[in-house]
Formats: sequence, C-alpha cells, structure tokens
Amino acid sequence: MSKELEELRSEIEAVDEQILSLLNNRASIVKEIGKLKEMQGVKRFDPVRERKLLDLIEARNEGPFETSTLQYIFKQIFKASLELQEDDNRKALLVSRKKKPDDTIINIKGEQIGTGEQHFVMGPCAVESYEQVKQVAKALKDQGLTLMRGGAFKPRTSPYDFQGLGMEGLKILRRVADEENLAVISEILNPNDLEEALDYVDVVQIGARNMQNFELLKAAGAIRKPVLLKRGLSATIEEFMYAAEYILAQGNDQIILCERGIRTYEKATRNTLDISAVPILKQETHLPVMVDVTHSTGRKDLLLPAAKAALAIGADGVMAEVHPDPAVALSDSAQQMNIPQFHDFMNEIKKHAAVFTS
Repeated sequence: MSKELEELRSEIEAVDEQILSLLNNRASIVKEIGKLKEMQGVKRFDPVRERKLLDLIEARNEGPFETSTLQYIFKQIFKASLELQEDDNRKALLVSRKKKPDDTIINIKGEQIGTGEQHFVMGPCAVESYEQVKQVAKALKDQGLTLMRGGAFKPRTSPYDFQGLGMEGLKILRRVADEENLAVISEILNPNDLEEALDYVDVVQIGARNMQNFELLKAAGAIRKPVLLKRGLSATIEEFMYAAEYILAQGNDQIILCERGIRTYEKATRNTLDISAVPILKQETHLPVMVDVTHSTGRKDLLLPAAKAALAIGADGVMAEVHPDPAVALSDSAQQMNIPQFHDFMNEIKKHAAVFTS
C-alpha cells in the first residue's frame, strides 16, 4: 500500500471525526431546541424551516456530490433529530419506564397487581339485579377470585340500548362485594359522578370510549383509588400512554392499563386483539397491563385461547364477562359466559398461568 494512499485515508479519518463531532454538537443543540418547543407548546416538526435548509444546500453546493444526494443525507439528519426530540419527550413522561424503572404495584384490597402473579377480573357486562350479581359473586368466590367487575353506567352505541342502573347498580355491586369480601371495579362516565361513586367502587374504570375524555382523566388523577384505563377503539399505543399520563400528572399513579382490542377492517371478531401491545406497554411503561378478552373478541369460543395468549405474552391479568343466564342478559348476551362455562374456563386457565387466588 502506497504512502500516498495511507495519507489520504488518514485525512478521511480526520474528516470523519470532525463530521462525527459536528453531528453530536448539532444533536445537543437540537435537544435544547426540543426542550424550548415543549415548554412553549410548539410543534417539533417545522416544514418551512426544513425547506429553507434544503434550498440553502441547493444554492451553495459546489460538488462533487449531486445536490439531490446531499439533500437526502440532510433529510435523514433532520429525521434523526426529530426522533431525538421525541425520545427525550418520552423519557420525561411520568408513565415511562425510563422515568421509573421499577414496576408499579397496585394494591386492591390486599391483592397486588404487577408483581408477576396473574389475576382475573370477572363479572357481568351490566348490573341487572341483586340476585344476578350475587350468583356471579359466589361463582367467583368458588374459584378463589376477589376482583369483580360490573357495569352500572353503560355507554352504548345506540341510545335505545340498556344504559345501566346508574348509581343504584353501584350500590348493588357494593352490597354483594361486602357480603362476599370482593373488590368492585366499575366504569364511571361522568366526572360529576366520580365523588359519589367512590363510596361504592374500589377501582374506577375508564372505558374505551372515554380514553380521551380529558376532564374525566384529570378528575380520576385527583382521586386516591386505583384506575383501570382501557385503550380506545382506534387509539395508538402512544395515545394510550398519553391518556394514562393525564391521570398520573394529577398525582394518581395507581393505574392499570387494559388492552381491549382495536377497530380494524376485520369482522370475524368484535374487535382485533392487539396482543403485541402487552409487551410493548410493559417495556415502555412501569404500569401493570391487563387484557379484556370479552370485548376484544366478542366470541365465547375465543375467550380461552385469547386468555392463554394474553397470559403467555406477559399480561398481569385477564378480564372477562360472566352472567347467570346470558340468553336473557340486557346487554352483550352473545359474548358472556354462563357460570358452568366460567368454571370450565377458570379450571383450564389455571393450568397455564401463575394465577393469584385468595
């Protein structure tokens, strides 16, 4: 190898070091710009400024690179810079595992969610009567479960469908839960109902249709009871995390995330269960993650395999619906298990999970 070639390669290495240093200096400035934009509420991406820089390259390029080549390289630098600002923003989120490396543990009447044990939240879609809830509660107790769900306020697509018993339904849940030593998880729709509802529920559920009801999220952040937050029908994982951030930013870190399927073009199931959301949320956040297999599939024949998949991929728990006589249920009759089916479900699923039972 000639001495001249060695010298040229040394020059290249020196230039590469300069480029590396300049790129890192640029990145440091970009991060400071990102912080200022965040404080000022300014969008990170500025297409006008990007166009100005690309035009500058065209005006000043003297070769030997083609202008289009240099513009492509700089566009990649701009893209990387934008991603750097977004990464910094994610690191700053209260829900981020980068902010809090340790798992958040949620205590629901002595049951610890987020420790690695896997839990079950079961109960009727809608509270219809004391007798109905009582039958389901006894079945839960027989299986050693302690977390009972039940809908008192029902957000329905059609205004003519059963809307729930409201506060009376919460009172029924509380009465049965006290008799059977269970915890109550129920959805609240209106921030104005939240204070009264706290007398009856142990966990406030915020449903898919309310995931971006920001006033409700902020109100839930002001209470000191756990919140089960469901992913919106068409929400991205990032939007889901930001919804949880609204709650946490108000001071309440007792949040359970719940994947319940998203709306896609597929019609074989009620929704499409995004099973990959579970490990993503577990990696990106410090919050426990559950999966609602009833609303994601809408099919009783898919509840067991969906639950197995959820537990196998690392979910902290599974939510499903049980009714003494689904055929006469006032809402979602086709997707609810009857009590014998529930027992079969639990007996089978216990073979596949580190299941918590009382």
